[in-house]
Amino acid sequence: MQTLRVELGDRSYPIHIGSDLLGNPEWITPHIHGSQVMIVSNETVAPLYLEQAEKAFANYQVEHVILPDGEEYKNLEVWNTIFDALLKARFDRKCTLVALGGGVVGDITGYAAASYQRGVNFIQIPTTLLAQVDSSVGGKTGVNHPLGKNMIGAFHQPRCVIADTNTLNTLDDRQLSAGIAEVVKYGVIRDSEFFQWLEENMVMLMSRDPKALAYAVLRSCENKAEVVAADELETGQRALLNSGHTFGHAIEAGMGYGAWLHGEAVAAGMVMAADLSMRQGWIGEEEIHRLQQLLKQAKLPTVGPADLTPERYLNIMAVDKKAEAGQIRLVLQQAIGRAIITDQFSAEKLQETLQRCR
Repeated sequence: MQTLRVELGDRSYPIHIGSDLLGNPEWITPHIHGSQVMIVSNETVAPLYLEQAEKAFANYQVEHVILPDGEEYKNLEVWNTIFDALLKARFDRKCTLVALGGGVVGDITGYAAASYQRGVNFIQIPTTLLAQVDSSVGGKTGVNHPLGKNMIGAFHQPRCVIADTNTLNTLDDRQLSAGIAEVVKYGVIRDSEFFQWLEENMVMLMSRDPKALAYAVLRSCENKAEVVAADELETGQRALLNSGHTFGHAIEAGMGYGAWLHGEAVAAGMVMAADLSMRQGWIGEEEIHRLQQLLKQAKLPTVGPADLTPERYLNIMAVDKKAEAGQIRLVLQQAIGRAIITDQFSAEKLQETLQRCR
């Protein structure tokens, strides 16, 4: 096991990464300050890991709530079922919520924890690669709205993150690939050496080599922890972590939540961002080719859906959280490993990218 810390003063917390961590109270109980624990999972993960996870809370009042599985259920209606469970069980403000599942479970549980009795503690136990390398770290919580992804939420940091890499053994191939998209993102925006490592080791990752997966999770979390520590509330450079996401969120919302997995949409979005960067004259075709080849190795899409028009993209992108005064802001490339947040790009070239990358 390896441990990192997200350094946020009195809100700092550890990320434990390794195998056989699930159900071990040693890493979890120091972060529980009351006597009540509510485990939130979904109908896919709970049959696999709920019983094992509950072993860590043998000395507590433990309840659970099981959500439907899928991005389409990351909404206010499903979010409210967590409050129903908490109130029926008479949980107090010293209770702890535990998110056992992927990114949807983590986001919706964290937002419930941020809101219940004006804020209670929560713990992240991510069971997908995407959640382990990205969404479980950093305190972004929330739900989707039909007009935009993650538009309703709060910043609420977990007390700890337990990334048990053994849970990746039950992840299906499509979900594994989706998680790798977020791993690639760190190489694209700030870590060119990691990007090169991924080029050399993608076959190992796709074959689920334990050492390769553990390293990918560790390096990704190191990158994210550094960015979050420097800009917790995304007032500046943390927005770099949204590389590919403005395009990707438009794909998810435009196609209907769940049609494309988040990582699939982000993969296509990163290529679109690179294509626009090339049209701006900031990178060359070689960088785009390297990115495309890496994503193809991971069995990820490199173009968006054919039936999503440029006009539809622009309408959705206009309500992206990075937009300011109606102006779309994007994470674009200056090189592999170096990105910027900017609204200084040609609207005509953006239209060309949206048309070309379909």
